[in-house]
Amino acid sequence: MPKMKTNSAAKKRFKRVGKDKIKRASSLRRHILTKKSRKKKRQLRLGGYIAAVDVKRVSLLLPYW
Repeated sequence: MPKMKTNSAAKKRFKRVGKDKIKRASSLRRHILTKKSRKKKRQLRLGGYIAAVDVKRVSLLLPYW
């Protein structure tokens, strides 16, 4: 049986942390930053974790983690 392919988009966006957590970056940080406050841009630098209900779905995109 051939190897499964890893989804390249998911590979670039997510990192596994520990056994059952997946880290993600914040959205809304790429462009149109002039109208966002300094505080908002600073808070968007921080990442977050994907919801527990989505962990299984993302794990399917990244089979060899």
